[in-house]
Amino acid sequence: QVQLVESGGGLVQAGGSLSVSCAASGLTVSSYSMGWFRHTPGKEREFVVAIAWSGAGRYYHDSVKGRFTISRDNAKNTIALQMTSLKPEDTAVYYCAASTLGSNIFLKYPANYAYWGQGTQVTVSS
Repeated sequence: QVQLVESGGGLVQAGGSLSVSCAASGLTVSSYSMGWFRHTPGKEREFVVAIAWSGAGRYYHDSVKGRFTISRDNAKNTIALQMTSLKPEDTAVYYCAASTLGSNIFLKYPANYAYWGQGTQVTVSS
């Protein structure tokens, strides 16, 4: 049984930094493309960043380029999202997800992910 469990969310002031992690069981993160999405009420789930299963590609939404960094720890079977220079508009529930696809063409679409975590809340105060 596959499980993705996010942790590390919380409250941070604008301009601050926060890291969230995703621990996987039942799958090996090095064999999947892993992505982070976020959702706020009234909006569609939004792509944030993905790392291809090959490790060669990292794809960022324009709104987070230069501020967010995705990483993968194969030994711990986890992925992490380091967020800096946070803005109030980054406030959302952040989800990690796993996909068998490897191209950035597909990784920005939630429908192309087979497994999802339960999400962790990130709140950025102004």
